[in-house]
Amino acid sequence: MTRVAAESRGRVLAVLGIVLFAFSLRTGVASLSPIVDHIARDIPLSPWLIGLIGTAPPVCYAVFGIVTPGLERRFGLQRLAVIALAVATVGLLGRAAASDATLLLAATALVFAAVGVGNVLLPPLVKRYFPGRIGAMTTVFTTAMAIATFLPPLVAVPVADAAGWRASLGLWAVFAVAALAPWFVLLWRERIPVDGAADRPDESVPPRVLRRLWALPTTWALVVGFAVTSGTAYTAFAWLPQILIDLAGVTPAQAGTLLSLFAVMGLPSSLLVPVVVARFRGAVGILFGVAVASGLGGLGGLAFAPAAAPWLWAALLGMCPLLFPLVLVLLNLRTRTHEGAVALSGIVQSVGYAIAAIFPFGVGIAHTLTGGWGVPLGMLAVLLLAGIPAAIIASRPRTVEEDWSRRHGAW
Repeated sequence: MTRVAAESRGRVLAVLGIVLFAFSLRTGVASLSPIVDHIARDIPLSPWLIGLIGTAPPVCYAVFGIVTPGLERRFGLQRLAVIALAVATVGLLGRAAASDATLLLAATALVFAAVGVGNVLLPPLVKRYFPGRIGAMTTVFTTAMAIATFLPPLVAVPVADAAGWRASLGLWAVFAVAALAPWFVLLWRERIPVDGAADRPDESVPPRVLRRLWALPTTWALVVGFAVTSGTAYTAFAWLPQILIDLAGVTPAQAGTLLSLFAVMGLPSSLLVPVVVARFRGAVGILFGVAVASGLGGLGGLAFAPAAAPWLWAALLGMCPLLFPLVLVLLNLRTRTHEGAVALSGIVQSVGYAIAAIFPFGVGIAHTLTGGWGVPLGMLAVLLLAGIPAAIIASRPRTVEEDWSRRHGAW
């Protein structure tokens, strides 16, 4: 086989691996909550346990975002992807087989841990295999994530009704197993030289790279951008229906529809944002501005005229998550090497998710203490305003390696 043919087949496998990886990670998260009522018929689930499961994703993402660069240094990029998918498979099957709440929680924790690792690995995998098509490939995997967020709530309940909740949960392990296949083939192929040429080694993240990234403004700008999009999204999924019911006077069914509208707004951004950012340098600041302004418009509408156009306020607030694909593509565009992308992805996602995990709790506490939604909405507005200085810094078209060199000398 010629080198060109081998590289072409390798890219096809990499596309399949990245898409299935992204899809299987999101289905593992989105497939549980729609059928909690079905599970509770067989396994007693206390409110605190359900709340813990709902809060676990950003916490696990934060913790495993921190440790993933070290794990990548130990196992390598592709091997760690295989390990994450294997752990996700075990967790998904474990949830389906759980006989009590403790086992259900433990298996769910395995799934979320694997997702936390996978979140960090996807951008550098794109950089490793498609350095010249970062925008297009980021569009591909963020769109797969978006679809995998919508699909489980639509399928989980009908499958649970027809075949039981265990079948509904176990179904999604099929995608994790399917995602393993292309990565196993890639690992096997890359052990064999093509036309007598040795394959490049899988670079790992030197500890000094992590230490240096913590000191750079670009790192913290992306952390803030990620915290804005994640904090807004998790708070909306937790509280937006209740806010709409209390302030806009909509019915619970209408509130659920409006929450779906909020979620649907992320799909166009997943398709368009990475390609636009990769092609037009000035788009970063504009997109940051659109996300912040739209979010503030939605919060303002909810605060001052909630019943006037609740669908518009939900749609405007749903524009904030366009920062998610924006930050993911910037993890590659603001790094020069794949090990830099691994390190930056780990820091940005771990700290960003840690901040995001605070807001659903904070909003709930503020609402309980004040008895209204003014202070909670104000908290979200402050979070969004933090995106303005972050946009200015993130818009600078230079890599973190260049940023370090300007300040401290050679990278």
